[in-house]
Amino acid sequence: MDYYGSKISKLIEELSRLPGIGTKTAQRLAFHIINMPEDQVEILSNAILDAKKNIRYCKECLTITDKELCPICSSPNRNKKQIMVVETPRDLAAYERTGKYDGVYHVLHGAISPMLGIGPGDIKLKELMTRLQQTDVDEVIIATNSSLEGEATAMYISKLLKPAGIKVSRIASGIPVGGDLEYIDEVTLLRALEGRVEL
Repeated sequence: MDYYGSKISKLIEELSRLPGIGTKTAQRLAFHIINMPEDQVEILSNAILDAKKNIRYCKECLTITDKELCPICSSPNRNKKQIMVVETPRDLAAYERTGKYDGVYHVLHGAISPMLGIGPGDIKLKELMTRLQQTDVDEVIIATNSSLEGEATAMYISKLLKPAGIKVSRIASGIPVGGDLEYIDEVTLLRALEGRVEL
């Protein structure tokens, strides 16, 4: 049933199509937008359109950017001999927030998932291999998720790169800070044990 009229209902419907936005959140956002000054709504809508029209993949790492090269790839201060392979631009941003990694990245835009019909050709693996042939790289760090898909992708990349003589490492995974051991699954506990470091 239409409670508000077609214009508001349409706005709520479109907002609820966004990931993680349910009907109630879409309603809250719609009413917030309606109550915003018109110039702010125009700035918001222009920012969305501008981003959609001008965002592209970085020529080297394939993250999203509005230039030919993203700020990380164009920085002279980054170690170009170390490439961290991540699944999404959000994963790249998570590592950048640590402020401790000074290498560059390669964004796969997904992970291998036979269950979902996503094979190696459906993610940016070919681009990674091309990049590795054109660049002198000392190490590839595989930082895919600890999910079944992330593990399958990590194993596939490792098998591709080992014959090339490139050092391949995998990020450690284990117990989260504040996690109780009794609630942690066996695979995570084993990973934590295998990834231990000397104190």
